[in-house]
Amino acid sequence: MPAVAFAQASVAVEREDTPHPKVLLHPVDLRLEEARIGIIGANGSGKSTLLRLVNGLIQPTTGTVTVDGDDTVRAVRKVRRNVGFVFTDPLSQLVMPTGREDVELSLRRSVRNAAERRSQAEAALQRLGLLHLADQSIYELSGGERQLMALAAVLAVDPKVLVLDEPSTLLDLRNRELLRRTLAGLDQQVILSTHDLELALDMDRVLVIADGRVAFDGAPAEAVTAYRSWCMQGLNTARDVP
Repeated sequence: MPAVAFAQASVAVEREDTPHPKVLLHPVDLRLEEARIGIIGANGSGKSTLLRLVNGLIQPTTGTVTVDGDDTVRAVRKVRRNVGFVFTDPLSQLVMPTGREDVELSLRRSVRNAAERRSQAEAALQRLGLLHLADQSIYELSGGERQLMALAAVLAVDPKVLVLDEPSTLLDLRNRELLRRTLAGLDQQVILSTHDLELALDMDRVLVIADGRVAFDGAPAEAVTAYRSWCMQGLNTARDVP
């Protein structure tokens, strides 16, 4: 598996209302080598920030992030060829009228022959059970179908690492189970954030992010138990506030 390494990587953004930057992610030291890595935590905890560092969508304010030794700042083009990213909102990355066209677009750089490109696009769609929807307008598809189309477009180019930001948010039960089975059968290293604790339990390793820090790093069941405990503590504290 590829190694994704964070070395004192942090992210802070300037704010107009204060001279002090807002810290989205405090310095992190991590080496991610497992096949399936989950990231859980509350909204605004820093999960998406951590993910976006992996393919250079965000640059670290301090420290470095590397993928198989390639720096996400100095070698960002190579990193993005090797790291596929699936966003929570599929409409942010589906840019063509139909799913077929979107998957073919993702293959245009690597597959020059139009017939071969079409064949590979159909194979990618078939893999996720989407071929029958290939020529429908993206806007006629359900949110879950769009999410799977976005995943098909990313997988078509065969990245080494697949990063997914809350991929099951829009999925119904059937498509959620299809996603779980698909992720389990991939050759790629998978790094995902999720509020779906069952999906987190499918992983080999789970990080819990809280207030921009890695609060827990370990076995999935232990991570989920710790996260649930912290959530309940916060809920009980909120109830006690007059």
